[in-house]
Amino acid sequence: MNLRSSFPATAASQRGATLIVGLVLLLVLTVVGVSGMNTATMEINMAANTQFQQDAFQMTEDGVDAVLATREYTTDAARTLDWIGGTEYDRRAVTNYRGNTDVPDAAFSSDEVEAFHFDIRSVGRGPRNAQSEHVQSFYVVGRAL
Repeated sequence: MNLRSSFPATAASQRGATLIVGLVLLLVLTVVGVSGMNTATMEINMAANTQFQQDAFQMTEDGVDAVLATREYTTDAARTLDWIGGTEYDRRAVTNYRGNTDVPDAAFSSDEVEAFHFDIRSVGRGPRNAQSEHVQSFYVVGRAL
């Protein structure tokens, strides 16, 4: 019978095992922490890019609204509502006259009024070169030329 195998090992034979296990656990936790930080950084960049794209979209919509509100359109030539704020991220809208047609409504006499068709091409720029472009068409009913 071996009496030595039933007793725990002596302190001399256990020296350093706890240190190695502790270091391995610290290494695993460090890798998990660094991976989590990389994921968080990537998600912050993705959220920022989405916000910048949304800013550009809103700038573009504002360019269309500004043209309609200020009535910056004419049948003579293309009209440009230039960069409104003068900063690197802003909006610009160009309005082109496409032609006129009869108003498709029986209440109007086709000899008296016409529909004047316009296109607005608006471009908005946000931070980090985010850009959005919209084309919107509209018409104005007016006295026939």
